[in-house]
Amino acid sequence: MRVFRTLEEAAAGLAASVVSVGNFDGVHRAHRQILNAVHAEARALGCSSVAVTFTPHPSRILHPDAAPPLITPGDERLRELEAAGLDAVLLLPFSRDLSLWTPREFAGRVLVGAVKAQAVHEGEAFRFGRRQEGDAETLAALGRELGFAVRLHPAVRVGGAPVSSSRVRALVAAGEVGMARRLLGRPFAVRGLVAPGRGVGRARTVPTLNLQPYEELLPGRGVYFICARLGADPGSGERTAGMPALTNVGVRPTFGAGGLLTVETHLLAPPEGFAAGGPGATLGLQFLRRVREERRFESPEALKRQIEADSSLAERYFSRLQRLAPRRRD
Repeated sequence: MRVFRTLEEAAAGLAASVVSVGNFDGVHRAHRQILNAVHAEARALGCSSVAVTFTPHPSRILHPDAAPPLITPGDERLRELEAAGLDAVLLLPFSRDLSLWTPREFAGRVLVGAVKAQAVHEGEAFRFGRRQEGDAETLAALGRELGFAVRLHPAVRVGGAPVSSSRVRALVAAGEVGMARRLLGRPFAVRGLVAPGRGVGRARTVPTLNLQPYEELLPGRGVYFICARLGADPGSGERTAGMPALTNVGVRPTFGAGGLLTVETHLLAPPEGFAAGGPGATLGLQFLRRVREERRFESPEALKRQIEADSSLAERYFSRLQRLAPRRRD
């Protein structure tokens, strides 16, 4: 997948496209419905399938004090867009100047001038341009004037409500990772650098792999069944196979009040010869199910007994998943 970072790069690299514009945070099921249609029409027309998106997220420029944490920060969003089958992404630097473009300016400079859109796919609630002045009707009128077709898609609903990035964030923040998985179409995942270990867990409870401080969206405090993957560096294509594990998101109250938020992962059965990796190693965590809330135990020994009980539950959970896997592939 090609990534263009300016209008000029896109104009030079694209002959014609079918496109969708959006923030695409999470690249959830509603996004994918639209992107699948973009891909299909681009193949039918013999042109490129393209997403136009922004960096940073517009809220971080326009409303920095209220900007939400990201579901898929940085390269993770690009990976998910590539997995959706797109040929290219135009990743526009978002600025206050860009935010002042009228819907007509945006359509002329981006959709026509840069990506040469033959068709534009959006959700029915799409808004764009200065102060969100443009809506789906505005886009359709501009398409008739400027020469591109507009395809509008109804909302995707799960659990009786539309799928949206804000709804995914709320579910994850509440620890409801199972429901968030239904909206995303895959487990909610976090990836970051592994923090240097101090050996405290190994000495007092169980050995863990810890993430360095993570600034984006994390599940609510608690213990989760997860699938862990270790990589050599953020851009490495090499990964271990998914490893069943327990992850605690919390402040380690058994070891004192007022601790910093940490993400600690205990591998249930690390492979023989497994090494946690050196500086620059990354850890990916797919959150599958919340087990319990985080709580304070009377001693590290009591916490260790609880982790052992949680591990037994996790082993039964992953064993059941393995038995069901062939049936699900059918």
